[in-house]
Amino acid sequence: MFDILVAGEINPDLILSGNVLPEFGQVEKLVDRATLAIGSSSAIFACGAARLGLRVAFIGVCGEDIFGRFMLDEMQKRSVDVTNILIRKDGQTGLSLILNQDADRAILTYLGLIPALRVADISDALLRQARHLHVASYFLQTNLQPDLPALFRRAHSLGLTTSLDTNYDPSEKWIGFDELLSATDIFFPNKTEALSITKTNNIELAGKQLAKKSKFVVIKLGAHGAALQTNDEMISVPSIPVNIVDTIGAGDAFDAGFLYGYLNHWELEMSLRLGVACGALSTQASGGTTAQPKLDEALAFLK
Repeated sequence: MFDILVAGEINPDLILSGNVLPEFGQVEKLVDRATLAIGSSSAIFACGAARLGLRVAFIGVCGEDIFGRFMLDEMQKRSVDVTNILIRKDGQTGLSLILNQDADRAILTYLGLIPALRVADISDALLRQARHLHVASYFLQTNLQPDLPALFRRAHSLGLTTSLDTNYDPSEKWIGFDELLSATDIFFPNKTEALSITKTNNIELAGKQLAKKSKFVVIKLGAHGAALQTNDEMISVPSIPVNIVDTIGAGDAFDAGFLYGYLNHWELEMSLRLGVACGALSTQASGGTTAQPKLDEALAFLK
């Protein structure tokens, strides 16, 4: 029934854009723009994959509040199936406040129900409806962490492939991955995450170390494109030139593009190129989903 099942966190982003720095002491500063947008790495990824034409289902936890309703409505508008999302009347949906400054950003996150999803919430019956299982925001989904390797192995036993995008570790410890990565088909770190997890300062060495654990390691390099490492080789592709407005969700749009190619049995380099195109094109508007491309829009840049 679905190409991808996403097990993830749910929160909107309140995005403030302007060339300012916040300052305590009751100092008021003005920003240029404010946007309430779909947030969470998992939800942005789900919307990007659906935009490309993949059938996407989502399972996560949100509250019965204004932020939860906003996320459910916006994901449905983008053709993401939300019927399996768990709504808790006694909890609050998480929220991220993001201050954009040029190509950089600062993020403050209220977790709320972000960590609430558990592996026990994800049934075999639901897994059997999908071809692939994607998990993002590993470090924020603390109730999912302990049993995630077992979930990935269960997904494999039911015929699914698996992918993981950890996102940043707020504790900066970067530990506890060996068992999980061995059950992960595609690992999607960015450069900072890959270097931090392997405790190296060389991206090629980091890729080789990680590829000893996961089947494919796809490292996002921002303006420098992306690289894919297997046990045998590294494939690198450059980025494409775009006018950057907002980099929020670019990595998630990249993941969606790569998985579109992978699930449709494309060659790895072409899947990597589609990921790069989707990631770059998504930066041309504020918010993680506004500029996510349709398949034909992304393919135009591959040609």
